[in-house]
Amino acid sequence: MHNFEWPYPLEWDSEETSTADILVLGGGIAGCMAAISSARRGQSVVLVEKAATKMSGAGGSGCDHWESAATNPCSGLSPEELTQAMLDDNDGFNNGISHYIECREGYDRLLDIEGMGGKIRDTEDEFKGAAFRDDESKLMFAYDYRNRITLRIWGTTFKPAMYKEMKRLGVKIIDRVMVSSLLTEDGKQGGLCVGATGIHTRTGKFYVFRAKASIMCLSRPARIWLFSSDYTGLCEFRPPQCIGDGHAMGWRAGAEFTMMEKSVVAEFSAAGRSYPPYGAGNNHNTWYGASIIDSEGKEIPYTDRDGNILRSFEERFLPAKGQKFFLKGGSVDYPKYNYEGPETVPFAKMISQGYKLPFYADLSGMPETERKVIWGMMVGEEGKTKIPVYENYRKAGFDPEKHVLQCYGEGWTSASFLPQERQLFGLPGGFLNNWELQTNIEGLYVAGDSLYASNCYGHAAATGYYAGRHASKYASANGLADIRLEQVSTEKKRVYAPIHNNPENSIGWKELNMGIAKTMQNYCGEIKRDELLKIGLLRLQEYENKIIPETFAYNPHELVRLLEVFDILTVSQIILHSCLARKTSSKALCFNRGDENMYKKGEEMLITIKQINNQVITGERELCFFGDLKENYEKYNRDYKEGTYYDR
Repeated sequence: MHNFEWPYPLEWDSEETSTADILVLGGGIAGCMAAISSARRGQSVVLVEKAATKMSGAGGSGCDHWESAATNPCSGLSPEELTQAMLDDNDGFNNGISHYIECREGYDRLLDIEGMGGKIRDTEDEFKGAAFRDDESKLMFAYDYRNRITLRIWGTTFKPAMYKEMKRLGVKIIDRVMVSSLLTEDGKQGGLCVGATGIHTRTGKFYVFRAKASIMCLSRPARIWLFSSDYTGLCEFRPPQCIGDGHAMGWRAGAEFTMMEKSVVAEFSAAGRSYPPYGAGNNHNTWYGASIIDSEGKEIPYTDRDGNILRSFEERFLPAKGQKFFLKGGSVDYPKYNYEGPETVPFAKMISQGYKLPFYADLSGMPETERKVIWGMMVGEEGKTKIPVYENYRKAGFDPEKHVLQCYGEGWTSASFLPQERQLFGLPGGFLNNWELQTNIEGLYVAGDSLYASNCYGHAAATGYYAGRHASKYASANGLADIRLEQVSTEKKRVYAPIHNNPENSIGWKELNMGIAKTMQNYCGEIKRDELLKIGLLRLQEYENKIIPETFAYNPHELVRLLEVFDILTVSQIILHSCLARKTSSKALCFNRGDENMYKKGEEMLITIKQINNQVITGERELCFFGDLKENYEKYNRDYKEGTYYDR
């Protein structure tokens, strides 16, 4: 039994309605930029965020590098060249529209954020003369020092700057409210989006939102396969409140999804497997280029894509002979030969060559600027590293000039996972979009992690701003539609049901989340077979029909945790249905069919999935359904003025 008094007023029976031209769902990077974009175009904007917008979201606590800024003044690649490489590297299973927007408008958004007060340059000349710095612009770069498409940034300054700009523009920010459902015209799945509902995470007040256009900017799903009741805040790479609510409510509203069958072997989770990200030695992502030594102090060499040992430190950041550029970043785990960059000798080869475990990241012998930019800027500016890693290690006495950090896994994962322990990392599935970033539901736009094949910070900022631009056009041409009160009433009943149950014979959110994760590991692991997937669906349907009605919450906080797990259950079902729909294996999707001999191998296509009249509808789309990138972008964005950070 709980023996404490809830510190906030309970408002279970209260209801509040907000109306605006534009409703932004989620106050992360994409949501903030969508709100700013819309407000600059004269729209009234309401932004709803589950946490506190000033520092919330996957990138709220920081970011150390901004990928794919192809139009920055030092870039060696065009937006077309870079986006085509992203498509090719993933055999076409990528979002050509959103990544072209990222490549073409990403640097504009960096300048935009700089204008708001974010820091994107080495203005104090701390790294003057470094190989990764352009001394004229004072911009700094990561990975490929020749082509310079990924910038190092001071990301901890970004979210407060966005928050301040929204306040200046008059955006109405509603914090501590979990969005629970989308409202559609006549309450029909697939109908015009007319608003949304939500619940306050501290008081339990119910909210109804009306808008001419809505922009979905919530996080990608998480805690599907991995959950730890002891370390709930470290179950996944993203913050614990980022679990894919948008996918679940979109599914219930009739939105169309694609690539939901894709999952990868887990790369980070504290569910008994790994240390906090970036807090253990490695040479990937934030730590890329770091020297690695074995237990006897022998340095493990870097090689180019052809296996040639790189003799100088500088070669770690340059393309191989005959190679124009290479790809590195959050969505590049297994690059093709054309895009493969310098890397340490593969793990198995290290052991066969006599290198002794354990391995360590050793910054001490690196050039001073390279050491300082990893430890102090990159580790310190990346999400969740400033306090738990950089500040705590520094206070404990860690000195990168003298000390090394042990590696616990292969690369940046800091652990080794079982094949059935999976995550939606890299380029996962999500809402299907058109060139306006509108979904199949009229009036519902999508940006950031809600998009299929979503990526990192720059992708979220660029697509958020773009979606705000197009949603504003739609809102300007359309009026407010009516909300069906019966739909609101039904959602209110669903949301509040757990507080009326008996705690003596009910279960809580942690137990349900654990059961879902175990089911997904058992029936939707590395190898997919129809029989397994169908059993998994039956088990999840049992949870929905028999367990959810018996759940209980003592207070609004526990109720929100339960509603999140209900959404995790919904997303898990979407994944299983999508896996059943894809009949052949796909390397790009990390999708392995164990019963493929039952099926004829067909042409590679996007599998689409949606729900109409509560029936699952699957379909197919050509991988390149978006057509010519440059031609279509310019067709839909004739009024966008490039090269400026403040377009109205």
